Amino acid sequence: MQKTIYDTAVIGAGASGLMAAITASRLGASVLLLEHMEQAAKKIPATGNGKCNYTNADQSLQNYYCEQQDFIRTVFAQFSYEDTIRFFEQLGIRPMQKNGTCIYPESEQASSVRSVLLAEIQRLHISLLLSVGIRSIHKLHSKNITGISNLNNHEELFEIQTKDGTFYSRTCILASGGKAAKKTGSDGSGYIYAKQLGHTISKPLPALAALLTDHTDRKLPAGVRISCAAALYVEGEQKASEYGELQITDYGISGIVIFQFSRIASKALEEKQKVFVRLDFKPDMQAAELFKYLTRRFSSVYHRQQKVSDGMIGFLPDKLIPVLLNQSGIRTEEVCSRLNRKQIGQLTKQLKQYEVIITGIKGFDFAQVTAGGIPVQEIHAQRMESKKTPGLYFAGEIVDVDGKCGGYNLQWAWSSGYTAGKSCVSK
Repeated sequence: MQKTIYDTAVIGAGASGLMAAITASRLGASVLLLEHMEQAAKKIPATGNGKCNYTNADQSLQNYYCEQQDFIRTVFAQFSYEDTIRFFEQLGIRPMQKNGTCIYPESEQASSVRSVLLAEIQRLHISLLLSVGIRSIHKLHSKNITGISNLNNHEELFEIQTKDGTFYSRTCILASGGKAAKKTGSDGSGYIYAKQLGHTISKPLPALAALLTDHTDRKLPAGVRISCAAALYVEGEQKASEYGELQITDYGISGIVIFQFSRIASKALEEKQKVFVRLDFKPDMQAAELFKYLTRRFSSVYHRQQKVSDGMIGFLPDKLIPVLLNQSGIRTEEVCSRLNRKQIGQLTKQLKQYEVIITGIKGFDFAQVTAGGIPVQEIHAQRMESKKTPGLYFAGEIVDVDGKCGGYNLQWAWSSGYTAGKSCVSK
């Protein structure tokens, strides 16, 4: 039986894989798209709380984590945020900007993004195979391949062995994701294929995830949501700061304000460094201003005869009040008017600088993205092509590039997928 040779085989039908396959096909390549899950793009419907924040108008490189910032800049020069908007508009997705610079589909349904991508795959007659169990990927010289005629004696092909058969392609794009959210398909299998093809792997770690805290003597009350400022410290040095909604859980702290720097915490914890988060529950007030406000509040005719716990109602979430009072050394039954300057000063400090010791990070099953993967030093940024195995390309989360919340990781998927798809055809 004559075996088909594809111009390119794309491993992984997630966001970056779909973009790579579409781009290569539009440029005339015959494309084989292999996905080990029973559905393509399972992760997309879960993005943006089901609304799919598919890019962001603020493309400052400070929103991305990468060992070489020029690497990201070079890739984005191939396919920009504006190109993403145009690409999806052609497919029927009109952009809607909200929450500042975040871009969503007008339908506010993540399923819309997935649907138009799959419709384009179908329109282009791209061979999409689902539930494919890949066993190995190797690059072989034509003389070592049997059953294929009209091969150039000097040609090399990628041989993709699966449980259902063997496939061959002139180029290969690894877009198989990382290890975050395994139920959507990211099981780390792409790292195995990359190693088979000569690459090293920077240890994958969970990112955009909640942090675990030391509850020994500073247990915050679970179920509280509050807007605050948070600063991350590693070995006593501030490494990042963010503002947003904090969610307090029974295991630690979560919410976008924490997710944004969880990658830094994850790396530091892996290196056995001491990590803590300093929370500012009243970021809109300077410490001196807050001290004066509390002094006036406790001495006012409305609160002076109340217990301190009652006098704080309306200023903080109810569950948080006794915790902060306890850390300030103030009894909840203490009468407001009896508080002295030292006590109010301690309360002010707790409100502005509440420190939480970080002991770990929620695992890959709860993470939104992976930090680590194929080192960018092993990839040609201009083409997303391997420096170790010519004809091998990378796209998306498998590369050691990740972004903050806000559509940045999807923009990386679109840009890297496009670059790989274009480059494998123009090779």
